[in-house]
Amino acid sequence: MTIAGSDSGGGAGIQTDLKTFAGFEVHGTSVVTCVTAQNPQGVLDIQPISSRVVEKQFEALLDGFKPKAVKSGMLFASSIVKAVVNGLTMEKPDWYVMDPVMVATSGGCLLKSSCIQLIQKKLIPLADLITPNIAEAEVLLGVSIRTNSQVKNAVKKLVDRYERPFLLKGGHLPSKGLAVDYLYDGKTMTLLESKYIHGRKTHGTGCTYAAAITAQLALGKSLVPAVTIAKKFISKAIYHSYKTGHYEALNVWKAASA
Repeated sequence: MTIAGSDSGGGAGIQTDLKTFAGFEVHGTSVVTCVTAQNPQGVLDIQPISSRVVEKQFEALLDGFKPKAVKSGMLFASSIVKAVVNGLTMEKPDWYVMDPVMVATSGGCLLKSSCIQLIQKKLIPLADLITPNIAEAEVLLGVSIRTNSQVKNAVKKLVDRYERPFLLKGGHLPSKGLAVDYLYDGKTMTLLESKYIHGRKTHGTGCTYAAAITAQLALGKSLVPAVTIAKKFISKAIYHSYKTGHYEALNVWKAASA
């Protein structure tokens, strides 16, 4: 299951999550939280779904669609966060991957600042994995992260503070030509490295990465193998990205089949 916003450009949110699930031959269900008017250049408008309709989507899926793995992305408003907390408590999935979406690649705000404390107190404790990028980790910790060594220290601080496993994505801060992500569960630190791919301007990489992890968990992988496969997948999706209209899109089909 994906819990996220609809991206009219098709590159992020519900659209890329369902494409990624399908690429791995996993049946995807969805709880739509917002309708956005956006493309990779910017977010023109956001219409939140009412908390009642969010709750009803969970209710509908409870009847015969119990998810093995759930991923959440854009939540936007406090009322939606509360509805999602209630829904996850009802669903009780085996795995819950939380992508703490706060800002679009284009710079548009996808989470109201009033929601951050609520997410920290109510949603993160339910998660089996949280997947922030560097900017999101800075918000969750209240510190600046500017060097690769600070990324490694930050993921330790995140786990110490929230007592949940974290995957801190370092793609926005490449080191020696590599995009390095850090997976830490409080005991074991796993480094996931791939060659940094220059010249690509793709949209929705964080959503797609988290969706790939969720698909692998649904297929029965444990956490480290699921993240390892997803890291290779997202790197291939970026490398094989293709031109559509005026933009570049992640090639999730080629990445999933490669």
